[in-house]
Amino acid sequence: MLKRRQLVAISDLDISRELLAYLECYPDDAVSLSEPVKLLAEGEGFASRRNFSMHVTVGALLVRSGTEVLLIDHLAYGILLQPGGHLEPTDSTLISAAVRELVEETGVDPSGLVTASPMPVYVEYGRVPARPAKDEPEHLHLDFGYSFLTTQADVGRIQESEVGGAAWYSLSVAERLVGPRIARAMTALT
Repeated sequence: MLKRRQLVAISDLDISRELLAYLECYPDDAVSLSEPVKLLAEGEGFASRRNFSMHVTVGALLVRSGTEVLLIDHLAYGILLQPGGHLEPTDSTLISAAVRELVEETGVDPSGLVTASPMPVYVEYGRVPARPAKDEPEHLHLDFGYSFLTTQADVGRIQESEVGGAAWYSLSVAERLVGPRIARAMTALT
């Protein structure tokens, strides 16, 4: 299959630097992220969703008043997840892409958001299923997740093409549904 090139502002060097900085903070993740480190050293074009060897996505863990996390009903995967998605050509940094996805998918007002940490609180590498409607075979995502705080953000107009709903969940329920990245988001708050 021919790959279509997508122009992006975030470079492979930006991605590599963010991943290496993350691994300095979370060295226990080095084994699980060794393959993407290798791919980044050998390939190119990882900001483009048309790179099916691996491409980067971003996620946003929004914590409200230290007690709740905002999750979305992800239509393509049919599960509850943190807001997030693919990079766009207008994104200048991974963290700004995470904010853009959060706002697009949930309609929260970005003026009420505070970055908990400029460093990702999780980076996950994994296989995602094919999406024939988008002409995407099964492929690999390298997902960078960032943590944000708010005291008053409410769900606004959701992105109905990708999201079936958005709601606040207690930390314990969110961790049960989404996994240990919730605990990492909370660690960034301290």
